[in-house]
Amino acid sequence: MSMLKVIEVLCESDKSWEDAAQTAVKRANDSVRNVRSIWIENFEATVKDGKIQKYRINGKISFTLEG
Repeated sequence: MSMLKVIEVLCESDKSWEDAAQTAVKRANDSVRNVRSIWIENFEATVKDGKIQKYRINGKISFTLEG
């Protein structure tokens, strides 16, 4: 039987929400092993002069515990 752990992450990108999610997964993968999935809980953006400046995601990343 596998056991998973979930961590909550916040990440932003000046390109897109998809880039923010990919960056979150990459950074989590640098810190923990066996990353399995990301669930995007919230999308938001900062706006300046009528244009999106930063794309932000709030996600939950799951990974398998060893042992």
